[in-house]
Amino acid sequence: MQKPSFDPGLTNKYAGELKRIITPEGRFNVRRSGTTWRDFHPYLILINIPFAWFMLIVIAAFIVVNLFFAGIYMAIGIENLKGAEAPTPGLRFLNAFFFSAHTLTTVGYGSISPSGPAANAIASFEALMGLLAFAIATGLLFGRFSRPSARIGFSRNMVVAPYLDGTSLQFRVVNRRSNTLIELSATLLLMTVESTNGRIQRRYTLLELERTQVLFFALPWTIVHPIDEKSPLYGKTAEDLAQLQAEVLIVMKGFDDTFSQTVHARYSYRYDEIVWGAKFASTFDVDPDGELRVWMNRVGTLEPAPLPAATRALP
Repeated sequence: MQKPSFDPGLTNKYAGELKRIITPEGRFNVRRSGTTWRDFHPYLILINIPFAWFMLIVIAAFIVVNLFFAGIYMAIGIENLKGAEAPTPGLRFLNAFFFSAHTLTTVGYGSISPSGPAANAIASFEALMGLLAFAIATGLLFGRFSRPSARIGFSRNMVVAPYLDGTSLQFRVVNRRSNTLIELSATLLLMTVESTNGRIQRRYTLLELERTQVLFFALPWTIVHPIDEKSPLYGKTAEDLAQLQAEVLIVMKGFDDTFSQTVHARYSYRYDEIVWGAKFASTFDVDPDGELRVWMNRVGTLEPAPLPAATRALP
C-alpha cells in the first residue's frame, strides 16, 4: 500500500506540465514575481552568482565610480588638480580618471594632488567611499571562497536494474572534490501527476532505500531503491512513468570535515532520464601500489543488464 501523499513544500496543485521541479544545477524551478525593492538583497545575489559575473560587476563598478568622480573633478576645474594639466581635453579627463582611481584605492602616487578646498573635500570623500567599498568587496570575495558547498556529482541517468530476485531503481553519486565528506545521507521523493477525486494533482511519495546513509563518502555510492510490493513503482512501465510525468527528487546531506559544517545538494531525474535494463559499470580499481583509484569519468557509465523474466516485459 502506498503511503499517503504530502506536500514537501512544492505544492500539490497542478497547473500544467512543468519542465522539471529541480534543475540539474540543483535550483528549484520557481520564479518570483511581484516583489518590491525591499525584497532585493545585493549580498545574496553577489554571493551566489558565478565568479566570472562577480568579477565583471566589481570591475564595472570600479570603472563607473571613477568615471563619475573624474567628471566631478573636470566640473570644478582641472586646475584644482596639480599635475593633471594636459594639452587636450581627452588627456585632462584621463588624468582626472587616474587620479580618482589612485584616490579611491588610497594609493596616492603623488604625481597628481588636489589643490583648494573643493578638490580636497571631494578627494577626501572619495577616499572614504573607497575604503568602505573595498571592505565590502573583500568581504564578498572572502565569503565566496570560504563558504562550504558540496560538489557532488550525479550520474546522468537513473537505471532500472536487476536487484536480488527483482528489480531496483538506482543512481550513482561521487564527491568531485578532494575534501572529506562523512555521514552522507540521501532522501528520495517520487513526484507523479495523478487524478484524485476528479482533480489532477501532484503526488509525492517517499522512496525507501536499501541504505539511506554511508559513514564515509570516499568512493562512489550507488543509491538503490528496491522495487518491491511496497514500492510506488511496482508494476509500472516506462510508458506509465511518462504518463504520470514522474520525477524523482533527491536531497543529499553530509558533513564537510574541512569546514566542520553540514552541506547539501539537490538533483532530480525525470521519467525520460531513466534507463531500463542497465546497470552501472565499475568505477574504481586497485593500482599497483595497493591504493583505490576512482575513475571520475566512469561514474555514469552503463552496461546492459537484462531484467528478470517476470519484469522483462515491463518497459
